[in-house]
Amino acid sequence: MPAVTSAIRVARITPLGELLAPPRITANLLRIAVQTVLVVALWRGLYADVGSGTMAGLTREQAVSYAVLAVLATRVRGLDRSAARDTVIQHLHFGTIVYWFLRPIPPRRYYALRALGDQLYGLAWLLTGYAACLAADVAQPPATLAVAGVALLSLLLGQWVLYYVMLLIDLLCFWTLRNQAALLLLVFAQNLLSGVYAPLWYFPDWFITVSAFLPFQATLAVPLSLYIGRLQLADAPPQLALQAGWVVLLAVLTRLLWHHAARRVVSQGG
Repeated sequence: MPAVTSAIRVARITPLGELLAPPRITANLLRIAVQTVLVVALWRGLYADVGSGTMAGLTREQAVSYAVLAVLATRVRGLDRSAARDTVIQHLHFGTIVYWFLRPIPPRRYYALRALGDQLYGLAWLLTGYAACLAADVAQPPATLAVAGVALLSLLLGQWVLYYVMLLIDLLCFWTLRNQAALLLLVFAQNLLSGVYAPLWYFPDWFITVSAFLPFQATLAVPLSLYIGRLQLADAPPQLALQAGWVVLLAVLTRLLWHHAARRVVSQGG
């Protein structure tokens, strides 16, 4: 029980920090509302001359739903810890990262629990926004319950892949230290290749082919494509298997990087 209690306390750090700062909640609400309105206006404008036709295999309703859900999905891991100086690169800069390795709880588990708290808090935002968008008719409901179930499973796998992708980016800080520009570039690449900015179906064939060999599209593009019907249920098993494969591969890789990162941490004075 003490271990469970400590795990809950670690996981709730981020949600409590957000809930105890009402201006952050207001800012998040305004940001989501503005982004949603803008993407709806953008994609409806792009389809103004298409009418009931399709572009890149997507109807206007599918494209708008995809864009709206992408905005909401980014809130699952969209929390900003920099104000509280609780990012890995900040801990490395100030030397406080050493406390992660001196606590009774291993740093890898501490990081995972913090990320779990982030994702659960972000999931609450996603579900609230999703319900509002359905009510406002700017997002389509899933075609069937089977599609909803498969898309949900794919979304969970995608968030698992995203956790490891973001962990890889953070672990790079143990070697790059203060290379903030490189980290921002990696985050941008993750958003671009995962389909946050636009569905991958609109990109050139060579871009889609290259992205297929990377884990990024497994984080968001796959679950949203399944949800809106761009990928059919018959295409779901290989896509889910690929997502699960990325989870296993990235789990092994990050475990090795944690081991090597620990060897780079020095506690001066014993």
